[in-house]
Amino acid sequence: SRFKLKSIMEEETAMKVEQSEKASIPPLIAAAKRLERLLGGGLQSKNHSTYTNPAKVVRRWLGTASGAAGSATPDEIAQAAVVLLDPTGVCSSGLSLLSDGFSGDGLPATDAEKIYLTTASCREIESWLISLLVRCLRKEGKVSEAYELSEKGVATIAKHLTVASPGLPSTGASTTSLFPVLARMYRYRSLCATALNDQNLNNRLRADMAKAHNMACVRRDVDCQATLLNLMLEDLIVHSQIEQAQKLLSNSAFPESASNNQMCRYMFYSGRIQALRLEYTKAFSNLSQCLRKAPTNTGLGFRTAAQRLLVVVQLLMGEIPDRHVFFTKGMQTELAPYLAITQAVRRGDLAVFNSVVSEQASLLQKDNTYTLISRLAHQVVKAGLRKLHMSYSRLSLQDVADRLGLPSAKSAEFVVAKAVRDGVLDATIHHKEGYVQSHDLVDVYATKEPTEAFHRRIAYCLTTHNDAVRGMRYPPDAYKKQLEASRGNRRKRNDDKTDEEKAQEIEDELEEDY
Repeated sequence: SRFKLKSIMEEETAMKVEQSEKASIPPLIAAAKRLERLLGGGLQSKNHSTYTNPAKVVRRWLGTASGAAGSATPDEIAQAAVVLLDPTGVCSSGLSLLSDGFSGDGLPATDAEKIYLTTASCREIESWLISLLVRCLRKEGKVSEAYELSEKGVATIAKHLTVASPGLPSTGASTTSLFPVLARMYRYRSLCATALNDQNLNNRLRADMAKAHNMACVRRDVDCQATLLNLMLEDLIVHSQIEQAQKLLSNSAFPESASNNQMCRYMFYSGRIQALRLEYTKAFSNLSQCLRKAPTNTGLGFRTAAQRLLVVVQLLMGEIPDRHVFFTKGMQTELAPYLAITQAVRRGDLAVFNSVVSEQASLLQKDNTYTLISRLAHQVVKAGLRKLHMSYSRLSLQDVADRLGLPSAKSAEFVVAKAVRDGVLDATIHHKEGYVQSHDLVDVYATKEPTEAFHRRIAYCLTTHNDAVRGMRYPPDAYKKQLEASRGNRRKRNDDKTDEEKAQEIEDELEEDY
């Protein structure tokens, strides 16, 4: 028992020393060594089991390493590259890209203090550091340099995917661990190309992304499939090629196992394309699902853009959004113009609507919603006609023109005739007398409106049920128990005991000795 106490004290001392060493390690180097241990490199213990899905490990690690990466500077990135990457190994080309122009301040005094990463994680760390440097250059306004570096980064990762497979070590590493980093590199390259605004460059990248998407489908790269599909849709929408975007949308399949963020982007782009093609019901469904899936603790700009588009689509469908939508935390200022437009549509006054749109034209064009809002004039007239239809049983065409802000009674007659034909009004136009006679209101439950409302609700419930069943059918990490049982690596009963039970056993043994 005395020996046990001594060993416990030694372990506590070793843990304190390890924690103090970790505190002195730069964040980027600490994050890189953590990935080395996760992927089964030489820095981990021999008894540590490797993971069967390296891409999932790297994807989660990128999320946990975002804190260290967010505040990184070019010098810190270069220092981490010199310390971690072996200049004579497979990452020599990436090391030359990262350390170009680095002064060498903050490096270990001797080469013996450098512990280079093994091939289990050096390729992933090299690609990750290149992506961080691309982001730093883009933030500093050096867009051309950032684009050139992103091109070299994509070429470096593609080379690793081509030549790394035959020379992998026996630690269980796989080239699939490069897929999440490659998808991130594609994203940064697209952002830099958009900032450069070069038409020839965009055309070349469009063909390159299509080829890369085909290769990702062949090698079952879920990360690159989802990212590249969203990038191509975004590029086509920005350049107003809506029909080509619809063809791409209909001829491609979005991977179901993609990340939630990519799924939200895909639904947003799908909703925008369908709204521009007058498919408002599908657009409303996709945008509503996009907002439900979007993270609530971050991505305020994305959620604001989705909410703006959803408000416009609801107005085009003839619905008035709830008032609390415009007062969502963090969105009040951005949604203020759309609140004014919604109020004008609800009043049914075309003159007020035109004045509001003319005042906010520059902001609406910046939000890329001006084209959709220009279609709302007909909805404004419809709303005004509904109010007049419910208030008056008989009204002259000149009064209709004055109330709706139309130029003449003849224009009002054409508008009312179209509304009657579309089923908006149940009335009769008396041309000679110059008035409109409304019919008695029909019971709404005798129309198709309740059926359509129930259909939308049932479709939403069925979609939610199918997603829940699909999620419960394959619980996460369920295969690990079977894998451990087949390998004979079941834990012993003692390993299932909690720390409190183990401490109680040690105390009981000490009491028996004394």
